[in-house]
Formats: sequence, structure tokens, C-alpha cells
Amino acid sequence: MGFKLAPYLSFSGQAEDALEFYRDVFGGTLQITRYREMPMEDLAGDPEWVMHGQLTLENGVTIMASDAPGVASGSQISMMIYGDDRDELAGFFEAMHNGGSVTTPFEPSPWGSWYGAVVDAFGIAWGFEGGQPAAESA
Repeated sequence: MGFKLAPYLSFSGQAEDALEFYRDVFGGTLQITRYREMPMEDLAGDPEWVMHGQLTLENGVTIMASDAPGVASGSQISMMIYGDDRDELAGFFEAMHNGGSVTTPFEPSPWGSWYGAVVDAFGIAWGFEGGQPAAESA
């Protein structure tokens, strides 16, 4: 039996904006459950905040997020997107740094493929790695 691993990102009032941004970048189907929709009383947090959000991409990858009182937006993890299509990775890289900042330009890496890194507008660090190895100089 196989298993899947999905990142679960914590925010303080920005989970919906972050998930919608990631949907704009990667596509997929977004489902959001708000605190006000939960059948429990006295939940901490704004009733409009995301109790659980899930973005399911066409390739089976899932990104989950929620808002939680007292949590600083962003996280201690880095997300890594890797694959064989350099142009697709470059497109993700360009879209993801919109409103954020580039920490490493997307360019040929010393280990032979392409690599770039950004911190998105929500404080999440993303790395993009792969594609065809950079052409050797003649």
C-alpha cells in the first residue's frame, strides 16, 4: 500500500489568499471549510478564517492550509517543486515570486540541472529544481 505526503501550511488570516494564489499558479480544485461551518462552539479564531483548506492538483499533489490564532503566517518548511520540464518549472518560478522575492534566480545549477528559489508573498520558501542539464561549454 502506498502513501501520500501533503504539506499543511499554517497562517493567521491569510490561508484563503495563499491557497487561491497557489491555485492560480498550479491549477487544481480548492475546497475550504471555515470556522463558522464547524459544529463546535467557542472555537478560537475569526469565523471567516479557514478551518481547513485543501488544494488538489490534477497530478494528485495536495496542498493543505488553515488559519490558527497565535500562529505567525509562513512556516518553518520549504516547498520543493521538481520535475523534468524546465519550461514548466520556469513558469511556476515566475508566477510564484509575484508579490514575493527571488532568493536564487532560476538558472543552471552546479549539479547539472536548473534551480531557483523564491519566498512567496505569504512567507513560504519554494525551490524549483530539474529540467534538462545545462549544456556543457564546448
